[in-house]
Amino acid sequence: MKIAIGSDHGGYGLKEEIKRKLEEKGIEILDCGCFSEESCDYPDFAEKVARAVGSGEVERGILVCKTGIGMAIAANKVTGVRAANCRTVDDARLSRQHNDSNVLALGAGVVDPARAKEIVDTWLETPFEGGRHQKRVDKISGMEKR
Repeated sequence: MKIAIGSDHGGYGLKEEIKRKLEEKGIEILDCGCFSEESCDYPDFAEKVARAVGSGEVERGILVCKTGIGMAIAANKVTGVRAANCRTVDDARLSRQHNDSNVLALGAGVVDPARAKEIVDTWLETPFEGGRHQKRVDKISGMEKR
């Protein structure tokens, strides 16, 4: 699996922790920045990750800012992206099972690092259920074409 990861300055520290954890698991990482705690604009990094996911360059993406909200909003502007801002393990599980989310947004200011790593693990390990949910995901994808 190849994952794109990105953050703004507020999420940089947590992004680096998550990146190390993923690399330890043997997951290939495309680091889309940022690369320090110097102030920067989150939409720039959300777009880089989202475009990598939307184009198929990577299978999934992870974004980190202070709340995860702005990153998810920005990423969802890119065709083919279903970004979910998850604050709990249940959010992560359901975003995969029911919505086939392909970008995970996390808030470094609202989720501690240990919980964030649990969320990432759950999100990576949970398959999409398909079935009745597929019709709904297809409707979401159809909205991008109108």
